Amino acid sequence: MIYLDNAAATPMDERVLAAMQPYFSEVFYNPSATYLPARQARAALDEARAQVAHWLGARSSEVLFVAGGTEGNNLAISGVLKKFPNSSVTLSGLEHESVLVPAEKFNCFVALTTGKGRVDLDDLRAKIHDDTVLVSVMYANNEIGTLQPLRQIATILEEIRTERREAGNDLPLYFHTDACQAGNYLDLHVARLGVDMMTLNGGKLYGPKQSGVLYVASHVQLEPIITGGGQERGLRSGTENVAASIGFAEALAIAQTMRVDESKRLAELQHDMFHMIKTRLPQAMVNGSTSARLPNNVHLTLPGQDNERLLIELEQRGILAAAGSACSASDEEPSHVLRALGLDDDAARSSLRATMGRHTTKDDIEAFITALETLTSTGA
Repeated sequence: MIYLDNAAATPMDERVLAAMQPYFSEVFYNPSATYLPARQARAALDEARAQVAHWLGARSSEVLFVAGGTEGNNLAISGVLKKFPNSSVTLSGLEHESVLVPAEKFNCFVALTTGKGRVDLDDLRAKIHDDTVLVSVMYANNEIGTLQPLRQIATILEEIRTERREAGNDLPLYFHTDACQAGNYLDLHVARLGVDMMTLNGGKLYGPKQSGVLYVASHVQLEPIITGGGQERGLRSGTENVAASIGFAEALAIAQTMRVDESKRLAELQHDMFHMIKTRLPQAMVNGSTSARLPNNVHLTLPGQDNERLLIELEQRGILAAAGSACSASDEEPSHVLRALGLDDDAARSSLRATMGRHTTKDDIEAFITALETLTSTGA
């Protein structure tokens, strides 16, 4: 099989599995217990938290272990809006459903998107009101791979904070980013990015599914959405999943250590694929920016084609790709991300996503383009 859906899930790295193994059966103890073996589990959890904090440039106390990106995003959005119930939230129109859906339960404003798949900064600023307590803009889009200018957004928010202080408005203005697709390829240092909260997902990092982190700066106030035992600073109750947390930390360390070299390798493959598309699939349109983009993502519209048929035919040829977000693959509605770019429903239903990974080779992308070339020319 040629696997080109790494944005949906990555295979677990063998080193990650090895790091997790002892915590399934040998050091299985509840880290909240007081006896020595449990304290060993607690020490391992603390070490994993410190390891994650290192890569984020954060304090260990600011790292919350959660069960994946969806929970992290829900806690960030709902947690802040419940803490400040008379406030509003402003988003980009490209956000994952795990940001959009909880935000829609509150007073929510959505900024426009440019044709290249980047948030319109002027419109974003215009939609930040006196009662806005939270802005959430994803770091890298899960469908079209475009990168958002987080540092520029952080500068805008700091200007608004200054204006508020001068006007006597003491409502905080927090900045959250969904970085679930970014961990393999981009810098995650929270101070350099200027974010107050960041969501990461182990299942996208060659780590275990249902593992993740929400970075929450010490000054951020939010209400928990899971209550009970008071674990994770009282913000995420429940016995800690030590094995998953250790797996996440190991996966993040590996990804960040190799990210520069791997980004370069995949960017070369992406460049080759763009060239093949231009010369061999001239009818195809690449969606999103070709420069401000994750190096592993290629998203195409093939006019007049049925993406569902293409995906079935590709799978029969041993190639696994996607039409868009796996989290909404069962939804027959066209992608809200492609609609935000200005694509109509027919174009959205003619679009494919190929996301490369550590095991992708030039032969793989050659096979993918060759298959598309055959399928779109013969209608087979």
